[in-house]
Amino acid sequence: MMATDADLEKVRRQFDYGPYPRIALDKSPKDNPNVLFVHDLVTAFYLRDRRVPETRGKRILDAGCGTGYKSLVLAIANPGAEIVGIDLSAESVKLAAERLKFHNIENVFFETRSILELPTWAEQFDYINCDEVLYLLPDAVEGLQALKSVLKPEGILRTNLHSAFQRFPFYRAQGLFRLMGLMDGNPEDLEMEIVREVMQELKDGVDLKARAWNPHYNDVNDASNEALLANHLLVGDKGSTIPEMFAYLAAADLEFISMVNWRHWNLLDLFRDPENLPTFLALSLPDVPLQVQLEMYELIHPVHRLLDFWCGHGGTKAEVAPLEEWSETQWQQATIHLHPQLRTAEIKEKWLNYLSDRLIVDLGTFMSAASPSSVYIDPLGLATLLPLFEGSLPFTALCDRYRQLSPRDPVTLDPLEPAAAQQQLRALLTRLETGLFVLVSPNWGE
Repeated sequence: MMATDADLEKVRRQFDYGPYPRIALDKSPKDNPNVLFVHDLVTAFYLRDRRVPETRGKRILDAGCGTGYKSLVLAIANPGAEIVGIDLSAESVKLAAERLKFHNIENVFFETRSILELPTWAEQFDYINCDEVLYLLPDAVEGLQALKSVLKPEGILRTNLHSAFQRFPFYRAQGLFRLMGLMDGNPEDLEMEIVREVMQELKDGVDLKARAWNPHYNDVNDASNEALLANHLLVGDKGSTIPEMFAYLAAADLEFISMVNWRHWNLLDLFRDPENLPTFLALSLPDVPLQVQLEMYELIHPVHRLLDFWCGHGGTKAEVAPLEEWSETQWQQATIHLHPQLRTAEIKEKWLNYLSDRLIVDLGTFMSAASPSSVYIDPLGLATLLPLFEGSLPFTALCDRYRQLSPRDPVTLDPLEPAAAQQQLRALLTRLETGLFVLVSPNWGE
């Protein structure tokens, strides 16, 4: 269904009335590495290409920028990049410009423009962030095609859909309030008051109240108003399933890269003992395509509000073998990096303190966005990786440092052979790379 001016006008009016997100102007994400990790284009490009691109000079579009908080995140996460934010709501764009000015962030520009106007725009971007928008468009495929029209051939698009399963109680609530006429126009104070009255008077055991209401919604304040407008009275809101998500991508001729929170979509994590699965699953799962595994995950455990994913033009996804399959020669040609969001003065200071105290550290205390479980590193590992705060190093140079720090076999006290040191370091890096604490980029075939 193609979007009409009336459809877009309803959405515009809602966000002119209640600009989103309602985050304080002075709030900064600079001390939140998990938020910065998601919006650092290095994360997405590394997952696709196993490369670590330079952010300086890159052009990033924040499509549906709202009040500009994500634009601020993108600017901080990607030093030297140019950020362009667009939004349908002029009021939101005004607040976005004020936010970036408050934080003294330059090379960020805003414009009142619909995403659906992008095909007429003579611009191209390396990375597009379209967060919390696609599910509001009447036609998700039309939205994806519009975004694709300004995406560079090697660019990456991050966008998301609402989960039809996870948000089902809210879609029932929206259906009720639509029947009551509360969503015919632009829901404002009167409509929110009616919603509160209805939900408060329902018996506590009534299913809709149990599943789609929280006592804090009764409070009349900015936070609860935002929650009502974003859930019970969200004009244009639609839910999708995993098969529909892939169908939209196919129709727009876009290629799926990864879920943004991919480590939290692991089907095996839902079982008590992944090493002892029911026979049928143990035999069949290794051959099940990723799309089907994601669908199975959501049917079993629909806990994610967003189907949040990265995609790009077809044929751009690199085929690089897992680190476990790399040959010794490939490792010797590799370059090792710390993830950019770990390379901060604050984290380095903590790293040095842990090293001085000879502590075993959970790296998740620094950054846990891609690591749902603890990832420990001992003082030898901390000391080996310390130079990466200053910049990337060849694997061979890091291996030399490892041998300097641990020159002898701890059992035999014989000098540690280069092959043994390389094997131990490969094991460490492979374990840390799973959570993207370190990035391992190949240098062969360049």
